[in-house]
Amino acid sequence: MKKDTYLLTTFINFKTVEIMKLRHLTTSIMAIGLFFMIACKGKPKDSEIMQAASTAVQSIPGVTADVKEGVVTLSGTVSTEDEKTSAENAVKSVKDVKSVVNNITVTPPPAPAPVAVSADDSLKTAVADVVKDFPGIKVDVKDGVLTVTGEAKADRWKTLKMALDALHPKKVDAKGLKVK
Repeated sequence: MKKDTYLLTTFINFKTVEIMKLRHLTTSIMAIGLFFMIACKGKPKDSEIMQAASTAVQSIPGVTADVKEGVVTLSGTVSTEDEKTSAENAVKSVKDVKSVVNNITVTPPPAPAPVAVSADDSLKTAVADVVKDFPGIKVDVKDGVLTVTGEAKADRWKTLKMALDALHPKKVDAKGLKVK
């Protein structure tokens, strides 16, 4: 009976080892199959992502997209911050995009045109600054000619005349001025 028990135990152990080997082989085959399924699917190609990203930003003039390893870099120039944000959001929604580098620049609005200042305007400002110290005297400016009216003592008129001449007008007309 011992011999039969020994043979039975040996047979059971042999079958257990065979079953374990078969399970290991099955697990290995399944792992290899899974690996090949993943490998065959592969990573998304940058060219496919680039096509989709370019399509996503085509409605925003001046913007281009470049792709490397799933990272999209946007570049170009737009006129508003909203267009820059819109381009980035459009590309972020593209399948398989890992991240977006937004190098788009926003063109600042043009500076307002300078207001033209006529020669008379700047001369009027300078004359007003000089005449403020001479009460009773008025000076009009037209086409670079200063027309002086009012009353002044001779020494005050001499000082005023020198100050007005220093402004380099075309002419100082004092016909309307009464000198005392």
